[in-house]
Amino acid sequence: MFLDEKSIEVYSGKGGDGACSFRREKFVPLGGPDGGDGGNGANVILKVNEQFTTLLDMGRKHVYKATHGAPGGASNRTGASAKDLIIEVPRGTLVKDSEQRILADLTEAGQTWLAAKGGRGGKGNQHFATPTNQAPRKTIPGRPGEKRSLHLELKLMADIGLVGFPNAGKSSLVHKISKARPKVADYPFTTLEPVLGMVQLGNRSFVVADIPGLIEGASQGKGLGHQFLKHIERTHSILFVIDAFQEKAFEQFLILKKELEEFHPKLAEKPYLIALNKADLNTEKTQSIFKKHKESFISTSAITGEGCQELVIALDKLLPDPQKQSKGW
Repeated sequence: MFLDEKSIEVYSGKGGDGACSFRREKFVPLGGPDGGDGGNGANVILKVNEQFTTLLDMGRKHVYKATHGAPGGASNRTGASAKDLIIEVPRGTLVKDSEQRILADLTEAGQTWLAAKGGRGGKGNQHFATPTNQAPRKTIPGRPGEKRSLHLELKLMADIGLVGFPNAGKSSLVHKISKARPKVADYPFTTLEPVLGMVQLGNRSFVVADIPGLIEGASQGKGLGHQFLKHIERTHSILFVIDAFQEKAFEQFLILKKELEEFHPKLAEKPYLIALNKADLNTEKTQSIFKKHKESFISTSAITGEGCQELVIALDKLLPDPQKQSKGW
């Protein structure tokens, strides 16, 4: 199961109260104030865990409460500060507030973001002694923690996004060129969630994302629509996977380009390649049409492996960083 949106509530810890205490010693009936300060409440911190691939990896919990700081003690003892509450999220998580304003974009391994700051510990009565008031009973309580409602949205971090109509053979192609093992079948909408695959080329590697099959009107929410189009936004380049055995293969290519542009104009500006898939069948007519429109392509077959190595080399050249290590653009 894939989960790419989740709402949570976070509560940081309250600071511990300052103590009211007086030193008690033999022959010293009132030995002066010695109330210690309270400890700080725990922060709530979001941290990227590269092992997570979906927000479902966070579990089903929606409310996170950090612990409070301990109160101060006698003999000027400061209360213990609470340990921060760490919430692990997948790389590529956008953090938004209740009004959908972006607060953080967590794209790097191990990156952290302070979601809610813990309250400061209070002051003990040791701080309030004066020449005219040598036995103060004044203390300052710990400050309350913060409460925040956050909306988490995952956008996959991949170098290449595969786009195509249902049953174009994207899953089979990803299976052939990478270590991913998506579900493959001969009926539409086999892929109901994005699949990431690591492609190895010599000592370099890059990540491809199999985006579930789109249909005309996807940019307006038809079919899987906006649910998965957003995952293409972070990719550096796009691979259009076209079923070359279809009679209207070129028309499908134009529809896909239009859907991406209508969803976000910048998607149309991304570098792209075309894979005319199912080259093991009779696809010469489709190839001639793409040549006529001066669209370069690579003929591939996920069944026989034809063109797959050529495709991997071409995709590698499409990416700007010579040390491709799946940084996501």
